[in-house]
Amino acid sequence: MGQILTRRTLLGAAAGVAGVAVVGGLAARQLAGPRPGPAPAVPDAPAGDERLIRIRSGARNREVDFWTAVPEGYGDGRGLPVCLVLHGASATPRDYARLGLARFLTDAVRRGTPPFSLAGATGGRLSWRRSGDDDPQRMVREELPTWCARRGFDSGRLAAWGWSMGGFGALLLAEAYPGWLRAVAAFSPAVRPGDAVFAGVDRLRGTPVGLWCGRQDNFLKDVRALARTLPEPPVRATWADGRHNFAYWGTVIPDAFALLGAALTPPGKA
Repeated sequence: MGQILTRRTLLGAAAGVAGVAVVGGLAARQLAGPRPGPAPAVPDAPAGDERLIRIRSGARNREVDFWTAVPEGYGDGRGLPVCLVLHGASATPRDYARLGLARFLTDAVRRGTPPFSLAGATGGRLSWRRSGDDDPQRMVREELPTWCARRGFDSGRLAAWGWSMGGFGALLLAEAYPGWLRAVAAFSPAVRPGDAVFAGVDRLRGTPVGLWCGRQDNFLKDVRALARTLPEPPVRATWADGRHNFAYWGTVIPDAFALLGAALTPPGKA
């Protein structure tokens, strides 16, 4: 069974990883929304190599939590592609163990999904956009892949996954750097017509996009509108009973991980 490894227990590893000493209108509706709620129903699978450390982000001008997870049976994850995780307004990397994200990953791989690693860092509550000298999008674009490469992950094969504010951020990231990501999975992204994601939607051409949203979620109408606006049909557009929390999002993680794994390692390719 994997466990969260703290900075104290990873002092040597942290130095190797880091190489350093170890909102617009959209946010108003999201930040006032519901909390992520109780942890989802987590699969009966062990976490693999799961780590949480503190690391200096030049892009954010502060120390952030840096979390990684590797499926059980794949050691430290050397050579695995990476899905970058962008959190919502409330759950952050310190919550990922409670939410069982590493266990969902192991379960997905045991069910046949090509293996990949997860990696995420604290992005604050800026909708993953720059505010002054705090630029969480640049952290994800420039620093997260570097930190992952120092861990031995394959930073040449990247996807992104986010929920709520993080879903907005993942889509915006793919628009800002067309072709950089092999796929984007967005759970109940906090979007609305006329925002930055809708304005740049044509830049998603060529990037596989999966969208999931609960039928009782206040964002449902806008997420459906985004699905219709995409320059290419989404590879997944799923609406099922559920609200804006992990009780619902946990039910669709397996589908998203299957999509992401296939995009990161297509059959016969690496």
